[in-house]
Amino acid sequence: MDSTKPTSEVVYDIPGLFKVYKDGRVERYRKHDFAAPSDNPTTGVRSKDVVIVPEDNVIVRLYLPKITQNDGKFPLLVYFHGGGFAIESAFSTYYDSYLHSLAAETNVLAVSVEYRLAPEHKIPACYDDSSSVMKWVSQHANGELGTEPWLKSHADFSRVFLSGDSAGANIAHNMMMRASADEDKLGVGERLKLVGMALIHPYFGKNKPDPIWSYCCPDPKSDDPRYNPAAQPNLLSKLVCSKILICTGGNDFIRDRGWAYYEVLKKCGWKGQVEIKESEGEGHVFHLVNPTCEKAKELMKWLADFFQQST
Repeated sequence: MDSTKPTSEVVYDIPGLFKVYKDGRVERYRKHDFAAPSDNPTTGVRSKDVVIVPEDNVIVRLYLPKITQNDGKFPLLVYFHGGGFAIESAFSTYYDSYLHSLAAETNVLAVSVEYRLAPEHKIPACYDDSSSVMKWVSQHANGELGTEPWLKSHADFSRVFLSGDSAGANIAHNMMMRASADEDKLGVGERLKLVGMALIHPYFGKNKPDPIWSYCCPDPKSDDPRYNPAAQPNLLSKLVCSKILICTGGNDFIRDRGWAYYEVLKKCGWKGQVEIKESEGEGHVFHLVNPTCEKAKELMKWLADFFQQST
């Protein structure tokens, strides 16, 4: 028998995401393509890639809206893609197209984060990579360390927002929690103001670890606040931002997670403003699957209104 022949025995399977074979191989159900950064002649949005941590392949793709004023400053949005911590990419056609539209329609300078994926890179790799990006962004607001000209010239650091969909919304929440727990660590201060979060169809946990968290996290616990923020409402009360928008889908299989987060936020003592908006009859990340439908346009309008707030 050839011991080098790959085994066909599957030891772990998460339909729609990945399966793991006995020999350690990981096979994803959906492989993403690659869209190169580009300039959109129709919207005027330009994009480019910047390497943040070369050894871990942490990269961001920047999206700069059309500049109509000499001193054009835009709200700064840091965006985390979804995919159950295990699939997709900031560079896929799926997300590149969406971020181009998001920058154009909501008039924000967007920083889309490429982080390491599970299960090869277990949690907290995605959080640590995202923290590296947050620190990089903060360097441009706090002193002369930042060298990226788009951020230095066009980012309004008094209006910084975090956002993401599904697992990306989970990452956005955890980045806000890290900034809230240790403002100096992520460089949040007078020059960089985290105004709010927009969490789109957020992936959070409930009373027990689900298949994704159980395999992607080395020590899965149902009360881990990274997974289940509702388990420790005292931490939520310390969120440094002042506004949170939660977007859910009426037919989303994790719709209840967004609503549970909303209810806990209202009761935990947090002093900010939280709003929840629901797209009736729509499923999980429908706006990425069908970005031109009326409900997707409505969701984009919600985000535009949210990101254009000044305080």
